[in-house]
Amino acid sequence: MENIEVRKVTLRNIEELQNIGKQTFAETFSSGNSEEDMKAYLDNSFSMEKLQTELSDKNSEFYFAVLGDNVIGYLKINVGQSQTEVKDKNALEIERIYVLKEFHGKKVGQLLYEKAMEISRQKGVDYVWLGVWEENPRAIRFYKKNGFVEFDKHIFKLGDDEQTDIMMKLQVN
Repeated sequence: MENIEVRKVTLRNIEELQNIGKQTFAETFSSGNSEEDMKAYLDNSFSMEKLQTELSDKNSEFYFAVLGDNVIGYLKINVGQSQTEVKDKNALEIERIYVLKEFHGKKVGQLLYEKAMEISRQKGVDYVWLGVWEENPRAIRFYKKNGFVEFDKHIFKLGDDEQTDIMMKLQVN
């Protein structure tokens, strides 16, 4: 596979971020959810306003995986108060690693994951954590292979549907 570059996302990439965010989320979760719930979630979670706020947050960072001129995946990490749950100053959250379906199995997710781990070492955190949908065995295997262990569960609401995320973490220091 040609060289995939990992690039930090800035406000001027907001439209590309919105596109890759909606597309990868829909590819990953559409089959298990109603069209109404998906549309509401995508419109809300990937609205320009919300993305602008997230991109302007100093405790959150986005990175694209780029192949040629195309964004084929992305990573979102959070530290400090921007973490969605754990809010531990000595932790880093991988909130999202999403890759276009056609690039699954081509090490794109691993590349984005390694970027997150590099940042966690630069920031000197004790551990990295994340939530993964219990019905996403592919992602669960990926994180287990990378040494993550389950430590909790939480409920993620998609529209009216309550879904369970498995929370996993990896000690780094």
